Formats: sequence, structure tokens, C-alpha cells
Amino acid sequence: MQTVHLLLTFTSPGPILFEWGPLVIRWYGLLIAIAVLVGINLSQFLAQRRQVNPEIMADLAIWLVIAAIPCARLYYVAFQWQEYAADPSKIIAIWQGGIAIHGAILGGMAAALLFARLRRVPFWQLADLVAPALILGQTIGRWGNFFNSEAFGRPTDLPWKLYIPPTHRPLGYTNFEYFHPTFLYESLWDLSVFALLLSLFFWSLHRQPPLKVGTLFLVYLVSYSLGRLWIEGLRMDSLMLGPLRIAQLVSLGAIALGVIGLLWLYRLDRALPDVVTSEQASPS
Repeated sequence: MQTVHLLLTFTSPGPILFEWGPLVIRWYGLLIAIAVLVGINLSQFLAQRRQVNPEIMADLAIWLVIAAIPCARLYYVAFQWQEYAADPSKIIAIWQGGIAIHGAILGGMAAALLFARLRRVPFWQLADLVAPALILGQTIGRWGNFFNSEAFGRPTDLPWKLYIPPTHRPLGYTNFEYFHPTFLYESLWDLSVFALLLSLFFWSLHRQPPLKVGTLFLVYLVSYSLGRLWIEGLRMDSLMLGPLRIAQLVSLGAIALGVIGLLWLYRLDRALPDVVTSEQASPS
């Protein structure tokens, strides 16, 4: 029993994977890179199954990375400005952690809308192909929080728990050693959402009529946000707007948009508004 207890106690080995002179490879950056590469390959594979040119997804990936990562950082910095006001040069130190997935999603959506418009590709078709890759990337990326000893929850004495070194503990909690491993909760939740989206994708390939375009992304919005809503309530480092947790507010908004979109598709039986019409769309 003691062995099982120890296996459920998570202790970060530190943020640095490899260091040789000025060369430093951090777990956080490596995991982001892995998430991007895995996501690109998965979205291309799904595009082929949907009879969409996979090269479009490779081109889109460049736009998404250029937009999503800086927006994720700027979103975080905007709500944590007091940490960076004294030394703004730290804003670019993304390898030290401090990005917000909601900022990445908003930046990525803006880039995808522009890309779809310029390439004359339906936005919702792209969104459906990106959604499974996005949530899988989130599954991988959450482990960066583990290595950085950040984004943890309240103190806990449950068998599963995360050891936080004294230097990373919040003020007033220096006497607590173990906290909720919210990185793990969200990573497992994201993995379950990924399984749901992938199951719907392949089920739709053999269904007549198939799922309507935009369904997968809307399901992603609702299912991911439901998990983030309750997990965020455990965290001690939430981005705040006064007394309100920003991530919970955004999650509620995403749930509402997702539900409205699904009702629009299936109750009203209408296509989602898009940046291009079917007549304007270029051949895949």
C-alpha cells in the first residue's frame, strides 16, 4: 500500500531537461514543440480521411503557431502585468512558463478565419479537423506545468497529490507540501475529450448523413470547457478579473456558444455562418 501511495505522489524533477553551457533545453518548450508536431500530423491524417488536401493543414499550422503562441503569452501577461511591469524583458521568456490556452485559442481562431478567407476554404471544415489535434496538444502541453511546478490546486492529503517545493508555494501556504495535481486532472480530461472527438470523427465517416460541418469543434468547445470550469475552481494561480476567475468566465461563454451552435445545426437545421460560401470555396 505504501508503494502505491508513493506512485501517486508526483514530484517534478525540475524544468530543465538538458543543459550544456549556454544550451538549455526545457521540458516546457520541448512539450510545446511535441504538441505542435503531433497536432500537425494528426490534422493532416484526418484531412485525408475527409478528402481534404492535407497540405492545407500544414499551411494552416504555420499560421496557427505564429498567432497562437504569442497570443497565449500576451493573454497571460495582460492579466499578470504586475509580475512584468518592473522588468518587461521577461515577457518574451515563454520557456519559463506562463501561457494561457484561452489566449492561444482566440489567437488561433482569428488566424484560421483569415486563412480560410484568403484560401477560400470553409472555416468550420478547418475547425473540425483541428479540434482533435488541438485537444491532444493540450493533453501533452499540460505536463509542462508539472515540470515547472505551476498551475497546481489547493492543498490536499489525498493519495494522489503533487509535491511543490517551498520556492513555488503561494504566500500563506509555505507549511503545506502537497497540492492537487490539477495539471493531471486537466490532462486526463483533455485525453477523454480527444477520445470523444476521434470517436465522433470516425463514426461520422460511416454515417449517412455524416455529422454536420462544425459539429466537432462545437463539441470540443463544450466538452473541454466543462472540464476546465470545475478544474479551474481548484487552482490557486488563476488569472483574475477582480474576484472572478477569467478562465471560468471564458469557459461559460464557450459552453454557451457551443450549445447555441449545436442547436443552430441540429434544431434549426441550418449551416453555421462562414467566411466563404460553398460557391466561393476552392476545390480541396
